[in-house]
Amino acid sequence: MMEDKKIIDLFFKRSEQAIQELDNKYGKIFYKLSNNIVNNKQDVEECLNDAYLGAWNTIPPQEPNPLLSYICKIVRNVSLKAYWKDKKQNSIYTVAMHEIESCIADNKTTENEIQAKELAHIIEKFLDTLSKENRIIFIKRYWFCDSYKDIAKYTGLSEKNISVRLTRIREKLKKHLIEMEVLL
Repeated sequence: MMEDKKIIDLFFKRSEQAIQELDNKYGKIFYKLSNNIVNNKQDVEECLNDAYLGAWNTIPPQEPNPLLSYICKIVRNVSLKAYWKDKKQNSIYTVAMHEIESCIADNKTTENEIQAKELAHIIEKFLDTLSKENRIIFIKRYWFCDSYKDIAKYTGLSEKNISVRLTRIREKLKKHLIEMEVLL
């Protein structure tokens, strides 16, 4: 597999091989992330094409480090746009968002009380209080929208253990948001 720096160099040289190398190295990760959100093969393929175009249009001038995180963010944003366009009810994303919505106030209320970036900063600070394993579990569920089964396989824990941990983390998050006066 080609190193990230070499892939970025290909982008800077405007070589179409950059997209191919990016897909060879990380395509399965991007596919899974997008599929967890839109849950439709054709939509996933469109999202990945749009994400690769987004990478092409932003590298250069950006020189992302780490490359994987940068492209995952593009894939996630493109996939979320597709999700909201057709409101995919059967995706893991829908289930994950239903789980966590009780921790976060109504969007209109949240926007009035605190800007979205501030809320993100508060949640980041909360994540810093978690153990590394619990932080990984939370991120895999609510950022990557992984299923309990996939998280269990990744961590070596049971699906039930993942479910219980996520419930406890959400309860802690809700308490933290109340303490920070985000939820009243």
